[in-house]
Amino acid sequence: MRYRKLGNTGVHVSEISFGTIPLLRGSIPVLPACYNLDDRTAISIMDYAFRAGCNLYDTAIVPEYGDAEIKLGKFAASIDRRQIVISDKARFYDGNEMYQAVCLSCENLGTWADLYFVHQADPSHEDQIFAKGGPLDALAELKGQGKIRFAGIASHYYDILLRGAKDHRVDVLQGSGNLLERGMLDRIRQEPLFRDKGILINKVFAAGLLPAFFPAKTLMESVLSYPVSSALIGIGTLSQAETAFVRSWEKEEGKPHLPDFHQVLSVLEKDFSPIPCDRCQRCRCPHGTEIHTVFRQYHYYFLGKEYWALNKLNLSIEESALQCRKCTKMPCISQCPKGIRIPDEIQRVSKLVKIHAHTANPAEYHTV
Repeated sequence: MRYRKLGNTGVHVSEISFGTIPLLRGSIPVLPACYNLDDRTAISIMDYAFRAGCNLYDTAIVPEYGDAEIKLGKFAASIDRRQIVISDKARFYDGNEMYQAVCLSCENLGTWADLYFVHQADPSHEDQIFAKGGPLDALAELKGQGKIRFAGIASHYYDILLRGAKDHRVDVLQGSGNLLERGMLDRIRQEPLFRDKGILINKVFAAGLLPAFFPAKTLMESVLSYPVSSALIGIGTLSQAETAFVRSWEKEEGKPHLPDFHQVLSVLEKDFSPIPCDRCQRCRCPHGTEIHTVFRQYHYYFLGKEYWALNKLNLSIEESALQCRKCTKMPCISQCPKGIRIPDEIQRVSKLVKIHAHTANPAEYHTV
């Protein structure tokens, strides 16, 4: 295992880190009825990764990640706690709620959290998060009290991560990206403000969908070709742990071949017609449509997450398509570096949803 600096924190973390959501037992909204690991099995998998060199474990507060936080605490108690870095997070946008969440997390873990993130930071809560007395201030206070070591922002939105990179209260950032959705990673590489922050990247496998098209090693190496600290991989079995922490680091001759964006599209084109969007998030819809999110859900539909994608798209795609047809300025087209005819693609997605939204099988949600 190789290790990288976690920004300016003075901490070094394994290039591949352990995402604990698959260790949960029971059912949670974001991952219903998929896993059911008991404590002993979960701890043995975490220990396997630890002995393979993994020193960073990422979780979230109960019940957001089920009981994964509690299981991680039990694993931490079974080893020298100082040998691992615990990354935790909570989806609260009020300072008092965040303070209480961290205290509860520390209780569940039975120890401190090294990194603690404001989770799922989105545009509708952005000003609350960065405001005086908000969750970032709460994390700064907890950091001063020694309950956490470093404060962070976790978001799927580039502009919010950039704002975090400019904020002195923020030590670490957590974003998303992969071989297909590489736009945010490209922008992070181009922006010097990110160089002082530790950066963790999730969705490396695109919710487990891309390994059907590309080797796991290629997916991980692609993310690690960017100036980030660690690639977070969700691990739920010993086989997955072996793939991430052992097989992926077997020696090979020369540098790994990393397909460029057009080569990725050419692989996907064997199964469907992908939209050439890498989620750079530069486009802006005057009517509020999150174009990059629509295109992501379109891709996920064809990559294997049919019911989830259609369910999400069906919430707003009809209104988005209507507004798109009425729009005369169409600034999104000039803003797109890839020259995508965005209005045409929105109509294509809308037609897909109209045809399939009422025939999708909910059971497919559980099989990915």
